[in-house]
Amino acid sequence: MSEARKSKRTDLTQLLLQAEEGDPLAAEQLLPTVYDELRFLASSRIRKELPGQTLAATDLVHEAYLRLIGGGQSWENRSHFFAAAGEAMRRILVERARRKQRIKHGGQVQRVPMNDDLLKSGQSPDDLIAVDDLLDQFAEKHPTEAQIVKLHFFSGFSIADCAKALGIARSTAHERWRFARAWLHRELQR
Repeated sequence: MSEARKSKRTDLTQLLLQAEEGDPLAAEQLLPTVYDELRFLASSRIRKELPGQTLAATDLVHEAYLRLIGGGQSWENRSHFFAAAGEAMRRILVERARRKQRIKHGGQVQRVPMNDDLLKSGQSPDDLIAVDDLLDQFAEKHPTEAQIVKLHFFSGFSIADCAKALGIARSTAHERWRFARAWLHRELQR
């Protein structure tokens, strides 16, 4: 890792600590510092959604950022912050999916695409809610594995980054990811 990149990571960790301590200047500098990475994370999440998603990546970043900063949460380091950002984005998308399924929001209306070419692989609101419900069940017995799924699937972390964020060995993270993926696949097939 280059010295400039290490310095940038250290600077972000410092900003996070200072913002947590109530430094208004640090809080003001935080968004411009993390914006590009949050935008990339949000864009990757939005791309996985089915066409017709009305939430733009920028809106997802801003909503997640407000939840992160307004929640009085503290972060141990850069990885912890981005893991929390990914979790906030996941929750926002699940909440929107649940809201769209409500009757007053057209939950019983069957949407028909205008053109079959517009259909790309993505997650329907039903799929997103099903995965979220399964993750809650899975986390009761397997919290570390569920955290790996959230970090990897929803936050875009590599398995190596998941291992680092959770303080476990890479091989353990890979093993637990394979187990979690197999469990979720089996449950989704039911």
